[in-house]
Amino acid sequence: MKRTPAISTRSDARILWQPTEQQVRESNLFAFATMVAAKLNDQEGWTGDYHELWQWSIDDSPAFWDTLWDWQGVIGEKGARKIADEGTMLSTRFFPDARLCFAENMLVQADDQTAISAYGEDDRFISLTRRELKSKVMALAGWMQTKGVGPGDRVAAYVPNIAEAIIIMLATSTLGGVFSSCSPDFGIGGAHDRFSQIEPKLLFACDGYHYAGNALDRLNVVSELVARLPSLLAVVIIPYLNAQPDFSAIAGAVHFDYALTAATPVKNFARVGFNDPLYILFSSGTTGAPKCIVHGVGGTTLQHVKELRLQSDVKPDDALFFFTTCGWMMWNWMVSTLMVGARIVLFEGNPFHPGPDRLWQIAEREQLSHFGVSAKYIDAVRNAGYRPLDDVDLQKLRLVMTTGSPLSVDGFDFVYQAISPSVQLCSISGGTDIISCFVLGCPTLPVVAGEIQVRGLGMAVAVLDESGAPVTGEQGELCCLAPFPSMPIKFWNDPGDAKYRAAYFEHFPGIWRHGDWATLTERSGIIIHGRSDATLNPGGVRIGTAEIYRQVEAFDDIIEALVVGQAWDNDMRVILFVRLAEGSALDANLVAAIKTAIRSGATPRHVPARIIAVPDIPRTRSGKITELAVRDIIHGRPVKNTEALANADALAFFDNLPELAE
Repeated sequence: MKRTPAISTRSDARILWQPTEQQVRESNLFAFATMVAAKLNDQEGWTGDYHELWQWSIDDSPAFWDTLWDWQGVIGEKGARKIADEGTMLSTRFFPDARLCFAENMLVQADDQTAISAYGEDDRFISLTRRELKSKVMALAGWMQTKGVGPGDRVAAYVPNIAEAIIIMLATSTLGGVFSSCSPDFGIGGAHDRFSQIEPKLLFACDGYHYAGNALDRLNVVSELVARLPSLLAVVIIPYLNAQPDFSAIAGAVHFDYALTAATPVKNFARVGFNDPLYILFSSGTTGAPKCIVHGVGGTTLQHVKELRLQSDVKPDDALFFFTTCGWMMWNWMVSTLMVGARIVLFEGNPFHPGPDRLWQIAEREQLSHFGVSAKYIDAVRNAGYRPLDDVDLQKLRLVMTTGSPLSVDGFDFVYQAISPSVQLCSISGGTDIISCFVLGCPTLPVVAGEIQVRGLGMAVAVLDESGAPVTGEQGELCCLAPFPSMPIKFWNDPGDAKYRAAYFEHFPGIWRHGDWATLTERSGIIIHGRSDATLNPGGVRIGTAEIYRQVEAFDDIIEALVVGQAWDNDMRVILFVRLAEGSALDANLVAAIKTAIRSGATPRHVPARIIAVPDIPRTRSGKITELAVRDIIHGRPVKNTEALANADALAFFDNLPELAE
């Protein structure tokens, strides 16, 4: 197969969807903007100009977020101050006097309306009403409280995308605790690298999961993980493969059903500070253990209110689905739909098992209004020759959302030709770092082929050239120029915020640089071209190279390694280059051993598509390997600043490698 660009970066200004006047006037955004206009004593009311509203939201950011709090009716005490410590982006704090509980806001409507519909690959199905969900949450929180969980304590979950994961998260929040999760497809190395840093008091884990028709037992991994987490006070096993799994080898472990019934349910929600921790998410970089990114209670709440209600137009009667794992921030985003009063739909397993219609059958059965997947999934459905439009009833579907990687123009066209001509296509982009989006949809504006519709309200997003000047109509770095509530409150175990500052604020001092190449169009739409840093993005899931290096460098046959992403077939594939020890050969056995180590120590997503032996690996004069230079040369781009390399001649080997053309 011929090497191809990861995405089409063109935008031809073709309008693929246009809201009707009725749709505009019935949108949540219209209601909010009309209220803002009245609040500002604008006699003409809202003109319908989204970009005018956006400009106000960044010019007077505290007023925007304050107004949003009131409009949503956030439960809690807002306090007197809207913002404090405005010296730098990193030091700024929104609503420093506020007190609230995330779970309280999620569970306010404890009625008989369905809250969660959960599907498994093996055809299992459960449904919980909002009343049942709250009952289980308060019951589990009661047991967790007996184990000493309170404000600030960490609770870890090694679980699939199932209803129990949501119950655990909400129970943790009910007590003021901090929730963190990773998907069970992580091996012992990846799971331990994450959870050992945050020292959880409790671990919830499944006995296994299903994928592509296979039952994958994880009790051995759980047993080893427990043995390597001395901070644990208790372990809870969730039966998924078996109703009564044998976890006798895990000391002190109890069944999830026991934890639900063993204590008196709590009656009250623990309100904590706006900037107290709610979630710890993990993002792996090029070196070291994964970063532990701490997100606050209030910032997550307000940002998700804005993105779900204003940007995605979610309403109480809606049903929202996002294909995700518990290790991806879209899971956290999806769960916040409960705050809006809408129903969420979960799926655990392979989205193509047994065929490409699997998720679309669920969309029909659940009469979804919002359907979210990765851009790669859309490409896979198209490549499979499946047309949902011809097979299922999607008359309630209003929004198709894609993220993870840029959606190509061809992908845009496929949505309207083969899914529905009447949906709003919301390509969105942000990430784990902000537990939300920088750029996303707008229900009152048209969808243009190849473009993300708008910059998010309250987000001072700009595209900067190499000098740090804002540019329009040309590629540059996607940046944010002013603070926003869902910035991380900190990195865990990061004295003086050194890692936090280095991650986002050093390239352009004091400005958030996100690590994406982007173009701001003359229409104020956005085109994302891919990553500008060394983060990998295969299948739309961002992974760091450090976890691959950690496995590979344990081999005596390998002196050093370099990992890059190669644009391939409208996606990215992982390429591993290795410099071998004298006398070693990259034979089939060594290749297989490397892949096995990466699969078990990290995840299957980390396994490289190609492993190639090289005579040397380029590095800077300070000795650091240079992934970006190799990435540029294998894509036929000029390498900048070669004078900074100690061995620039090593680059020649990487040019036009035949292994990368197949």
